[in-house]
Amino acid sequence: MCENVYDMIIVGSGPAGLTAGIYGKRAGLKVVILESGFIQGGQIVNTYEVDNYPGMPGISGLELAEKLKEHVTGFGVEIARGKVKGISLDGEWKIVHTKKADYRGKAVILAAGAVHRKLEVPGEEELAGMGVSYCATCDGAFFKDKTVAVVGGGDVAVEDAIFLARGCKQVYLIHRRDQLRAAKVLQDALKDFHNITCIWDTTVEKIGGEQQVQWITLKQTKTAEKYQLDVDGVFIAVGTVPDTGFVKELVDLDEHGYIKAGEDGRTGVSGIYAAGDIRTKELRQIITAAADGANCVNSAQQDLYKR
Repeated sequence: MCENVYDMIIVGSGPAGLTAGIYGKRAGLKVVILESGFIQGGQIVNTYEVDNYPGMPGISGLELAEKLKEHVTGFGVEIARGKVKGISLDGEWKIVHTKKADYRGKAVILAAGAVHRKLEVPGEEELAGMGVSYCATCDGAFFKDKTVAVVGGGDVAVEDAIFLARGCKQVYLIHRRDQLRAAKVLQDALKDFHNITCIWDTTVEKIGGEQQVQWITLKQTKTAEKYQLDVDGVFIAVGTVPDTGFVKELVDLDEHGYIKAGEDGRTGVSGIYAAGDIRTKELRQIITAAADGANCVNSAQQDLYKR
């Protein structure tokens, strides 16, 4: 018999999972949050500055994550470390399997978020950690006074370029289209940095170097011209993919791997809910993730009381 028995099990400790923990505890439920990493907060811990979360302009992602964690632990919500391998059903109970232990719950909120999308080009895997990075705030300090490339055109890519430009000699922002997708306020901020050069209509074909990144091969999408650009590091910011592999046989996913769930968080499986970047929706930001966490708890409460 599983000793870890809860009313609600939350998989993931980003803004969606932490918010769900707060609301679950306030509802008087016995709650546990499962997190595979050492730090709570999800992707926001890698964000240099959060400027779109109401009431906290200019706060860093790490600071916001810490405040969320303090709120959760202050309520007495249990946080356990464990990578979820799968979930099985036992009548009305859900059993969440991790490498170290199993957890039995009446309701499960899936809030595992998303992982960095890769370019899938030669040299990316081989030079990961040796100049190839997916986190500018984590690794940017290693490239002080050096030349780096940022690949992408969204908010994260532009934020990374701006962050790196404060310490790097030269930053190349490489985008496959002729205009950025990032918010206008971020695009305007780029103009203040003379050491950021945008390279339009271009893709990265290869990352090369001996034991560390030394160059990248670029391809101009309109002319098919290829050329080499010398850089000391490559920061990849081309989006994310949902972390849903552990439930792909349990719940319905769309063609991109996101869990099919509406604003109430309900999936096609009774007692299992999806919150945050892991579910199908138009806008994936901190505020919508937090709202998802609250909505999932509300739905779970309603469903539990019906039983």
